Amino acid sequence: MAPPLRTSISATRTAALVGDFPRSPAYTGLADALTLLIGDGRITFGTRLPSERELTEALGVSRTTVTRAYAALRDNGYAEAHQGSGTFTRVPGGRERAHDRALLPRPGDGDAIDLNCAAASAPPGISAAYAEAAADLPAYLGGHGYFPAGLPQLQQAIARTYDARGLPTDPGQIMVTSGALSAASIVAQAFTGPGDRVLVESPVYPNATQALRSSGARLAASPVDPDGWDLDAVGAALKHTSPRLAYLIPDFQNPTGHLMDDAQRDVYARHLRRAGTVAVVDEAHQALALDGQSMPRPFACFAPDALTIGSASKTFWGGLRLGWIRCPEGQMDRLTQARVGLDLGAPVMEQLVLARLLADGPVLAEHITRLREQRDRLVAAIHTHLPDWTFRIPTGGLALWCELPHPTATALAAEAERSRVIIAPGPVFAVGGGLDRFVRIPWGRPGDELEEAARRLAVAWSVVHGRQGVAEHPAGRVMVA
Repeated sequence: MAPPLRTSISATRTAALVGDFPRSPAYTGLADALTLLIGDGRITFGTRLPSERELTEALGVSRTTVTRAYAALRDNGYAEAHQGSGTFTRVPGGRERAHDRALLPRPGDGDAIDLNCAAASAPPGISAAYAEAAADLPAYLGGHGYFPAGLPQLQQAIARTYDARGLPTDPGQIMVTSGALSAASIVAQAFTGPGDRVLVESPVYPNATQALRSSGARLAASPVDPDGWDLDAVGAALKHTSPRLAYLIPDFQNPTGHLMDDAQRDVYARHLRRAGTVAVVDEAHQALALDGQSMPRPFACFAPDALTIGSASKTFWGGLRLGWIRCPEGQMDRLTQARVGLDLGAPVMEQLVLARLLADGPVLAEHITRLREQRDRLVAAIHTHLPDWTFRIPTGGLALWCELPHPTATALAAEAERSRVIIAPGPVFAVGGGLDRFVRIPWGRPGDELEEAARRLAVAWSVVHGRQGVAEHPAGRVMVA
């Protein structure tokens, strides 16, 4: 059955998406290209593919090439033929496997548009990197497989990314972790204890605050305004609370999308020095500059004692569960002692994959292009269908932070579920409550889904706006990504 958002894709569009696929043999290259497009959602589940004749003409290949490619798709579970209707895309396991719903553990969520998760599907090249890494894996099977600080070659690759950004880094300053949240937990275990204070931004990525609480630390909020950071208020909060750590996201802050410039980083670092507070800098979105702009220098250039957290999940793929910590010289032993109480290292296979991916840069160009196009389509759709919502258009990152005319975000999230859209209301990102005038709308899904989501949200908004002032129970979803 064709999905509600798109019933077919033209031969011209398909040819543009597959691009210059390998031609030795051509049918295999075409089948592989289509498999990747279907797997990452750029050709959505249940879409009718062009007829063999149409695609043959659009690609300038033989009919046999297209026929064999479609047969390979069907054999591998990525297409099925409907007699008299054509060939339709699918994925092994069916629609429920097309998009993971583990973050949405409710009956009936399978056909909802998931905007609870600020993450994109894998860009081209991920599958090839796994295949190439598998060839390297046997060299490690003779050992125990534990690398508490990470594979040396991956430590070197990560260190080179900092060198390129103007922050000289020795590979020995890098600890590879099982994701950025694991990195935050390790830092909390190493540098805080029960009752210690940690200053965190609000709004902020809620899973990170949960990780920082893992050692028993107490959180104090430092507001981030819709227009950016109030650095005088940050200085006052540091002076008042004397926190051991300060968690901040200076690069495309999650969820606001703000980018802290060099001058602001310098002022913030001076406040930290006066308070004797160590910065924990989350750079999960740092590589996602969508408008070709030059990025500010790493925060650790201004605060040499900062602990910097990085992630492969947003810049490559969420299924590549790897992150890292860049620590100052002399702190690795402290981190290692904390880490071995949590785990003994990240998976070797994924580390080999990431080392290969980083050889082509901190992010793949195709990923940036796709995210920029999706951002622009979401912005246009919100302007069209929800003109009374306000937001700043971020120059990078993964989401819009939308301000509503009334504090009804929680009610909107509940009503949106009835319209089959899942969104995260502002209170989810608040450290001390509030923010019910805001919702986070990520652009990680394909453009057609984003436009349909905006239409559905407009319907939900009209309902909520019409009953303004009527209480609504929270939707209860707090798991975001």
